Amino acid sequence: MTVHPSLQTYADAWTHSIESIAELVKPLAEGEWNRRTPCPAWSVRDIVSHIIGMECEQLGDPRPIHSLPRDLYHVQSDFARYMEMQVDVRRHHTSPEMTSELEYTIIRRARQLRNETRDPETMVRAPLGAEQTLELALRMRVFDVWVHEQDLRATLGRPGNLDSPGATVVRDTLLEALPKVVAKDAGAPANSAIVLDVHGPLEFLRTVRVDAEGRGSVDGSPSLGPVVTLAMDWETYFLLACGRVRAGAVADRVKIEGDQDLATAILQNFAVTP
Repeated sequence: MTVHPSLQTYADAWTHSIESIAELVKPLAEGEWNRRTPCPAWSVRDIVSHIIGMECEQLGDPRPIHSLPRDLYHVQSDFARYMEMQVDVRRHHTSPEMTSELEYTIIRRARQLRNETRDPETMVRAPLGAEQTLELALRMRVFDVWVHEQDLRATLGRPGNLDSPGATVVRDTLLEALPKVVAKDAGAPANSAIVLDVHGPLEFLRTVRVDAEGRGSVDGSPSLGPVVTLAMDWETYFLLACGRVRAGAVADRVKIEGDQDLATAILQNFAVTP
């Protein structure tokens, strides 16, 4: 156990997902590291490079001194440039180099988490020179590694862990973004309710309520007269919310009841990851 039990759930979920990633990539042949993944513009190697880099930053390692090529057309923002640095610096690393660095990084991070004595509210390093609490930093590492684990599983034809500890953290994190998606981005009317009915490995029913001032909130109680009900499986939910698929590509996997225009607006704004 860590000194602060509130971090233990995240530490356990992180361990489960990142060790799953290590198992997935360890047997890969050299050419398989170049396979495209559902993560836009990134290969298997790129995803593993990103994970290594982000964990090294949590360890306090200095960022690499590296100039990005000018032909990376998917890099369109400061945030994307920041993330791409750790990826591009490893683009020519071999399979053994990738797996050994990943394994070494996991050992170092696991030791750091095992010996963690800082308060969860301690401010730590975040991307672009910002800061965030230690608890949020670890939570976002869980989110990142689980989503990328699923990217790798989709690419390699190795489905699994859709109901793992990391999946639960991802679900809760994505649900926190729902009120903004529904009330602000999709423009749901005041005093309305929108229901999400998700089935599969993770099952949950959530209602987004928009109050008289247009502010959204989410809860687990059903609504008797929702203006829209969206039903889908858990895999479709996180693929949409993480920007891995567009609504039109999974229209046959989403059941819509109620206001079709509002439902379309919600699904068009469903992606909440950068």
